[in-house]
Amino acid sequence: MSHLRHELDPVIHSPVRFSIVATLSAVERAEFRFIRDTVEVSDSALSQHLTTLEKAGYAAIRKGQIGRRTTTWVSLTSAGHDAFRQHVAVLNRIAAQPPGGSEPPR
Repeated sequence: MSHLRHELDPVIHSPVRFSIVATLSAVERAEFRFIRDTVEVSDSALSQHLTTLEKAGYAAIRKGQIGRRTTTWVSLTSAGHDAFRQHVAVLNRIAAQPPGGSEPPR
């Protein structure tokens, strides 16, 4: 029997990406600057993490204009929502696991 940690999603498991996905899971879409300020990362770090999430099919990134300013909007895809729910479920199962590694009955 392998440990439940092997079921964690490596794309989401990074603390920064987990924070980004958690933020996006609560809203329909979020503006780049809002995510940056919420997660407390630099523009370049956020861009890199969003690219990883987009390549995995977990995030959709759209650019648009608000007045004269170009704005980047980010949303979770349905695959991103599903992956986040699954990841959190596995974390909860790990947290509930008794010492010795056997999973409690469901």
